[in-house]
Amino acid sequence: MDASTIMTTMERWNIIDVNDTLQLLMRFALNALFVWLIIHFFYYRKSRRMDYYFTFSLISISVFFLIFLLGSVKIKVGMALGLFAIFGIIRYRTESMPVREMTYLFLIISLSVINALSITLSYVELLATNMIFLTAIWIFESNRKLSRLSCKLVLYDRIDYIKPECRDKLLEDLKQRTGLNIVNVEIGAINFLQDTAMLKVYYETPTDEPNSVDGVMKLPKTEL
Repeated sequence: MDASTIMTTMERWNIIDVNDTLQLLMRFALNALFVWLIIHFFYYRKSRRMDYYFTFSLISISVFFLIFLLGSVKIKVGMALGLFAIFGIIRYRTESMPVREMTYLFLIISLSVINALSITLSYVELLATNMIFLTAIWIFESNRKLSRLSCKLVLYDRIDYIKPECRDKLLEDLKQRTGLNIVNVEIGAINFLQDTAMLKVYYETPTDEPNSVDGVMKLPKTEL
């Protein structure tokens, strides 16, 4: 018995649907390719966070198969909205997710939903949609002003400099004490008992080297 006869027999017995299986594999390959390009060449190249590399990859696979396999139940729009609501509730208990990581997470979920749910689109249209996502990320990540701007939390001990009229002194003092090219400062909680203030300092990184400090090093809650 040759391979074509076996496939025909399996289709007749509803053991396998060749067209649906090929569509599943092709769409999954397309989704996996673009998700990998986004994670590896855009996100990981700058952040070097292997934990989020792992998380983004598995979430993409999970969302794709969940959407694709449940899409046949004919509740596509409602199911998609429900899934977005579910993922909106999810919180990572170990640490708060930085804005950049949250943005990439939402982007990867959106891309996986599109690739799995847009059954009526041709592969050319689907490829064009993925390319638009990829191009947009490349444009923003290649912007040197945006890609080189980082931030740190600083527990500051000179609260006399946090007044609006002393902003220039504050910036100059932070530049001298940190050695960073600081471009903006946001003032948070102020503790008059200990004469300290929480500052969020935005600075330009001196090189194009990856910087993952924002998501790793944060002050303990006891010091806030």
